[in-house]
Amino acid sequence: MTQSILQHGFATTPIEMQMMWLLKFQAPIDDIDLIFEAITDIEPLAHGKTNMNGYRHAPGQEYYRPREGTPTGAEEDIRKRPGVDEMSLFLPRDEDKLRRVIEAIYEVHCYYEPVIIVQEVLRSRGKGLDDNKNPHRWWNKTGDWKTANG
Repeated sequence: MTQSILQHGFATTPIEMQMMWLLKFQAPIDDIDLIFEAITDIEPLAHGKTNMNGYRHAPGQEYYRPREGTPTGAEEDIRKRPGVDEMSLFLPRDEDKLRRVIEAIYEVHCYYEPVIIVQEVLRSRGKGLDDNKNPHRWWNKTGDWKTANG
């Protein structure tokens, strides 16, 4: 039954769960925007009435140890690189587009072996119900992240 849901999606009254690919990649902070732009040149990352949708996770620290055959040569110490972000976004399940996105990431990524993860998932999509007066929506609450941050 779970496999069937992942293959076909399902719907509730306000939400449709759509079949998508969740793509994640890791990169140094300074490279994230360049990679994101390369992806959006291929896929607009639409979600409802918006596009260019992605989520950038807080910076972390990457651990690795170069071995024989790497461009820098083998090392004994484990490297710890600060300032590595992870970005996640959703792609339609289109194999050709996925291949092109992965190739675009590789083309502009500073690593010769970038970390790219693809998972089959269901993503929510609102059905466009008129709930403008819902007191829980951000526009009906005091404060707005956009005006609060300039």
